[in-house]
Amino acid sequence: MHPQWDDLKVFLAVARAETLSRAGQNLRMDPATVGRRIARLEAAYGAALFAKSQNGYALTDAGQRLMAPAIRAEQAMEDAAEELAGPTAGLSGQIRIGAPDGAANFLLPQVCAAIGKANPELEIQILALPRIVNLTRREADMVIAVSPPSAGRLTVQKVSDYQLHLAASDVYLAAHAPIAQVEDLKGHRVVGYIQDMIFDKELDYLTEAGLQDVALTSNSASVQLNWIRQGAGIGIAHDFALPAYPGLRKVLAGEISITRSFYLIRHADDRRLDRLNRFAEALRSGLRAEIARLENGS
Repeated sequence: MHPQWDDLKVFLAVARAETLSRAGQNLRMDPATVGRRIARLEAAYGAALFAKSQNGYALTDAGQRLMAPAIRAEQAMEDAAEELAGPTAGLSGQIRIGAPDGAANFLLPQVCAAIGKANPELEIQILALPRIVNLTRREADMVIAVSPPSAGRLTVQKVSDYQLHLAASDVYLAAHAPIAQVEDLKGHRVVGYIQDMIFDKELDYLTEAGLQDVALTSNSASVQLNWIRQGAGIGIAHDFALPAYPGLRKVLAGEISITRSFYLIRHADDRRLDRLNRFAEALRSGLRAEIARLENGS
């Protein structure tokens, strides 16, 4: 049985979105039509490709086996389209970037806005997830991550280092005793990540800072910053996020300072695509410049 590319395209959309409605939105197709196309593909293969439940569509063993050839077909179609189009002055089409919460909220919007302004035919999607984005399943075209992967056919480019410090709001600092040394932190309410939802060890800032008894936790860096802004406690904040919250101040900057790095991760096969290469370079240079600008308070 030799499936048509259109059917494989629908299969990949459902595998990535895990629901017919989200797949339909991505394909600009009615969900009922998506369901019929999947049923037709399953009938042709004589096997269920998805396990359906109230939680959505999950790949079966047969579906997992189809993923690799379907992705190869997708790559071949992208290669062919780029080859036929030839070199162009501007970027076009859709590009999806996966990123952790901090980068997705405080860096990517302005960097991608500038890239989009220079390339009006380009559609940019930012996928902010509290987990590692799966490039193998093509959840995104590229990913910003806080640590390089150790396996997979992926390429990794370092983007930039960035800094984090303990921070508190003016309201909180005015209502509590002065914090002049690390020992003064005892008794303060601490804001941080939910421990069992830290998906990358590089996000375990509080352990590195020696802070215990975390009272207010979230899997979102933005929620943590808003807690700190409200005067609910003290916590670790990205330096590049502080300009968005004028009422926040660094605390014990000389004693507690954390350095991390962002990496741009792509599927190895995508290095052949000029469009993605050009976007990746614009993204890397834009992120480096924006991190430097925000950390310098400009």
